[in-house]
Amino acid sequence: MLGTHANSHLKEDIRDYWSRRSETFDLAFGHRIPDGPEFDAWAAAIRERLGPAPRRVLELACGTGEVTRLLLSLGHEVTALDFSEAMLAVARRKHAGARGLRFLLADAENPMEPDESYDAIVCRHLVWTLTAPERAFSEWYRLLKPGGTLLFFDGDWAAPTRLGRLASRAIAAIDRIVGADPHYDGAMSDRHAGIMQRLPFGDGLTAGRVLPLLEAAGFRDMAVGSHAPIAAAQRRTADLRNRLRTLLYRRFILVASRPPAPAAPS
Repeated sequence: MLGTHANSHLKEDIRDYWSRRSETFDLAFGHRIPDGPEFDAWAAAIRERLGPAPRRVLELACGTGEVTRLLLSLGHEVTALDFSEAMLAVARRKHAGARGLRFLLADAENPMEPDESYDAIVCRHLVWTLTAPERAFSEWYRLLKPGGTLLFFDGDWAAPTRLGRLASRAIAAIDRIVGADPHYDGAMSDRHAGIMQRLPFGDGLTAGRVLPLLEAAGFRDMAVGSHAPIAAAQRRTADLRNRLRTLLYRRFILVASRPPAPAAPS
């Protein structure tokens, strides 16, 4: 585990890194969720796991508000949390006047919201950045109502798949011919790599590593799903370089539940 001092410095580095990217973040492939096949695929993945009924949702690490848009489109009441003021500023502009939406500047690992206040917690590409995952999962469990759902989308950004290694070489060749993508900051950039080296999941986030931690926090009914339908939808509208990027890493969808409250004796 990281010491408190090291943890504090790491969090500030994480905040600064993503704050600096806030104004151009939506220009990087894989962050913006455009209308059409990709939006529909993300919406289907969320609907399948949260159900059709409107729920009170805490979205952690909302960034520029792309998943926020999905959740609102499905009729949910959303508290969108991020600890970067710069990211929240972009999200607020994007969703000015939206109903059923509240923004919250806070740390996703310690949201400081009331006990049992949400029907669901949703996040995308957050879990790999957790500096204290055991504590974070315990906090998220606390925030969920009995019977509530944790849903997150993430991946192993430390180790490209076998096909991903081939795709990486093809992307490098495209970069040499047409020039590097100025908005794509992949997992091998110096700053990104420097942060990863200090994270508990920096050497790879897999479902196998995270499931025991969720169980220890109290979660049950855990299930791991495939990210493949979303990646396939991304490839339908992407150029060759970005189609190749969908092959780089092993991604997954994980859902878990806080058990329902015991039935009252009759």
